[in-house]
Amino acid sequence: MTTEDNVLRSQLIGLLEGGQAHTDLSAALANFPFELTGERPHGLPYSAWQLLEHMRFTLHDLLEFVTNSNYEAPEWPEAYWPKEARPKSKDNWAESIAGLQADLKAFVEMVGDENSNLFETIPWADDGQTLLREVLLAADHTSYHTGELIVLRRLLGIWKS
Repeated sequence: MTTEDNVLRSQLIGLLEGGQAHTDLSAALANFPFELTGERPHGLPYSAWQLLEHMRFTLHDLLEFVTNSNYEAPEWPEAYWPKEARPKSKDNWAESIAGLQADLKAFVEMVGDENSNLFETIPWADDGQTLLREVLLAADHTSYHTGELIVLRRLLGIWKS
C-alpha cells in the first residue's frame, strides 16, 4: 500500500470510531438509565431506543449493501425507524448496542483490509457507489445521530456538560 492509501485508511478508521472532534458513540450510550430509554423529551419525535435502533438498523443495512450481492433495500422510512418507543427489555437494549458496535467494527476491519478497494464501484450498486462512499455515509450517519443522543440526554438531564 502507498503512504497515501495508509493515511486515508487510518483517517477513515478514526472517523468511523469517532471521538476525534466530539464525543464518541460509546460515551454517548454509556450508563444510559434503562428506565429513560423510551422517553421522548418535549420537542423531540424520538426516544433513545428509537435513535439507537435506527442507527443499528441503518448501519447494518449499509454493511449488507457493501457485502451482499443479493442485497435488497428495506422500505424507507418504515423499516428504518422502530414504532415502539421502548425496548422490550434491558437485554434488548444491550443487544442493539452490541449489534451497532459489531457492525462499526466490521466497517473498520473492511477499511483496514488492504485488499478492500475503496474506489471500485460496488458491482451490484445502481448509482455507482463505492466502498469509500458507503464508509463515509456510515460515519456521517452514526456521527449525526450520536449528536442527537447527546441532545436527548441533555434534555433528560442525564448528560455531563
